[in-house]
Amino acid sequence: MEGNELLEVLKYTSPNELYVVDENKLLVKLECPFVVRVLINIGALNKGDFVEVDQVKVTECFITVFCIGDTLYWYYYFDIV
Repeated sequence: MEGNELLEVLKYTSPNELYVVDENKLLVKLECPFVVRVLINIGALNKGDFVEVDQVKVTECFITVFCIGDTLYWYYYFDIV
């Protein structure tokens, strides 16, 4: 992906919100901070812990990462509460 393509996509994103589809198939906007449950032991986080996501970011390959404290984690290590 070229830099211009990435910039075009990123202009529609915000590090302070995430859109998800809930269990009722409704689109919901989550605003940071929001709570997630840790699915596996990763770094200083333990499976089952509840932590707050401070920001949401996207990698150059369009993979979502959560900023928790000063650390970035892949989104798939968490379950949104």
